[in-house]
Amino acid sequence: MSLQANYEQIPLKEYAERAYLDYSMYVVLDRALPFVGDGLKPVQRRIVYAMSELGLDATSKPKKSARTIGDVIGKFHPHGDSACYEALVLMAQPFSYRYPLIDGQGNFGSADDPKSFAAMRYTESKLTPMAELLLAEIAQGTVDFTPNFDGTLQEPSWLPSRVPHVLLNGSMGIAVGMATDIPPHNLRELASACIRLLDDPDATVRDLCEHVRGPDYPSRAEIITPSAELQAMYETGTGSVRCRGVYAKEDGNVVITALPYQVSPSKIIEQIANQMRAKKLPMLEDLRDESDHENPIRLVLIPRSNRIDADEMMQHLFATTDLEKSYRVNLNIIGLNGRPQVKNLKQILTEWLRFRTDTVTRRLNHRLAKVERRLHLLEALRIAYLNLDEVIRIVRTEDEPKPVLIKRFKLSDEQADYILETKLRQLARLEEMKINNERDQLEEERARINVILNSKQRLKTLIKDELKEDAKKYGDDRRSPIIERQVAQALDEAALVASEPTTVVLSQKGWVRAAKGHDVDPTGLNYREGDACEAFARGRTTQQVAFIDSTGRSYSTPAHTLPSARGNGEPLTGRFAPPAGARFEAVAMTDPATRIVLASDFGYGFVIKFGNLLGNKKSGKQILNIDDNAKVLVPGYVNDPARDRIVVATNAGHLLMFSVAELPELENGGKGNKLIEIPKAKLSAGERVAGITVVTEGSGEVTLYAGARKLTLRWADLVEYGGNRAGRGGLLPRGLQRVERLETTG
Repeated sequence: MSLQANYEQIPLKEYAERAYLDYSMYVVLDRALPFVGDGLKPVQRRIVYAMSELGLDATSKPKKSARTIGDVIGKFHPHGDSACYEALVLMAQPFSYRYPLIDGQGNFGSADDPKSFAAMRYTESKLTPMAELLLAEIAQGTVDFTPNFDGTLQEPSWLPSRVPHVLLNGSMGIAVGMATDIPPHNLRELASACIRLLDDPDATVRDLCEHVRGPDYPSRAEIITPSAELQAMYETGTGSVRCRGVYAKEDGNVVITALPYQVSPSKIIEQIANQMRAKKLPMLEDLRDESDHENPIRLVLIPRSNRIDADEMMQHLFATTDLEKSYRVNLNIIGLNGRPQVKNLKQILTEWLRFRTDTVTRRLNHRLAKVERRLHLLEALRIAYLNLDEVIRIVRTEDEPKPVLIKRFKLSDEQADYILETKLRQLARLEEMKINNERDQLEEERARINVILNSKQRLKTLIKDELKEDAKKYGDDRRSPIIERQVAQALDEAALVASEPTTVVLSQKGWVRAAKGHDVDPTGLNYREGDACEAFARGRTTQQVAFIDSTGRSYSTPAHTLPSARGNGEPLTGRFAPPAGARFEAVAMTDPATRIVLASDFGYGFVIKFGNLLGNKKSGKQILNIDDNAKVLVPGYVNDPARDRIVVATNAGHLLMFSVAELPELENGGKGNKLIEIPKAKLSAGERVAGITVVTEGSGEVTLYAGARKLTLRWADLVEYGGNRAGRGGLLPRGLQRVERLETTG
């Protein structure tokens, strides 16, 4: 005999789909998204309700937060205590909630570190007066109660919010396949928009934006998003809001007094400090945090000098730090139909007003039922007074007076019980007068409630009056000013570098470094064993540096990015990718428009603008077509093409000076033209160009180095060696005919 299996067999695919769908619906409806009616997620609703059940209203003494969390997770929310406590803390942080619902005592975190709150066993909490707007009508028949998770208690399905709380404090949540990002808003603006919608149901989102100007964050940072974009956001339910910190100028310093929502001062300080360490903020001398109890946000920026444009500096910081931040907006809400939907501003307020109308109607009907019940009982007392002797006789003589009273005076069962339970002292003449007065007041109230319930206009008027009253009592001025500004743009990298003199030194093994100033002796620096100075160039930190290898390729990099000369520097092969076997032989540094003379020691060269040497490829760009076994010479710098002269010297002692204008200017480089004549036989024997330099007519001065000897030639001396390009030049004096290098010294 086989036993019937107590399980269902279904395909794994179907089971997985059903399980995931159930989980998804749970996350969407019962965890991540707020309800349009009270604007709360289930955990928030349960915390607020549990605290009200514990008697923790705004006028009571606070209790340990652990007591509250214990009640919440034990009675209504069977989840982790840490996650539940974090939700409570969030509702108590004035820098997180525009209108906090919980009044926390103890360490509930700070704007600098919202997660730094103390454990729940150390803190105490109670509800704020604002929470009354959620709870005031809960006992007036306005909500449906459902069983809790184990069916032993009842909890409200929603709270009867008197204001559109879903927009008031906003909400953030990530569900399955959807998310919500609702910014907080100002209570007065929302109430005004609701009243406008009650008066004019056909009002458009544009009309409502006359009242709701934009989000209102707890921070006092500016909202710089254009009004047209804000309106488009409210019309579609999606978009973004950009906030910017607020600063002022004090005694030459810049003082930041407000930061965007949920941006901590420590993060701003870290971001600025990182830029200062990377030498990307040369205009800033120092940064101080002077925040205290009286000034929660006070960051002082100290410029290097009073010539610094503070506004330009702040524009750069807005663009490169969280001083300016964009917030995503996605008005995804669970509507009255129980379904999530991205709604525009009018849809949200219309649905909430429908919710509020239903809530007020239920409240009035609940009150009307209580009034009518009380009048029903007062009618029984009136009958008892009018027939007091008869009532007393029936009570004294009848074994079962209740059915006799019902039959004799045509009472209801409830009225008969009420008469029998009435105390003797309530039968005094004075009590009769009180009962008559109470009956008159209740009848007047019943008539007033009936008038409201039977008139849509009067119901609207009641809702409007209550909104005005709540906005007046609990509302405040806007904190986030809306000031339309352009999105900040970062400064160019060149503008962020301090313009200082520097000397770039290239070693024979291809290591590079930069020394401060122009009075540095490159040959006197410390080098790695077996290494020495190959070439150097003097310029400024704001300029680019070009390196030329033995194949004639040019590579460039910003001067300020080179390592300091306090160490051995870094190999250029880490920055660039030269051909195999190539070595770096020359370095140049000047402004892009400046012309330079490039040449090889075989005696060929040309003029080219320095900017044509620059590029961002690691493999460089071919500039100088060079013969085999030829070497790149130190470039010469041209200041005035019409007056400058090129001086060329060979290692055999031949010196020639000719006009720069005789040499072609090539845009893309090449081999160039012959500078000085070196016969083939001499070239084969080892005669090479020792160096080139550029002097200005009438004022030039060149120094030649030959071993331990050197010779300085002034302009009058150089004229003797003048000639045409490609000439042999003149022979230098004996003892200086083995020239090693030459340079302009005047």
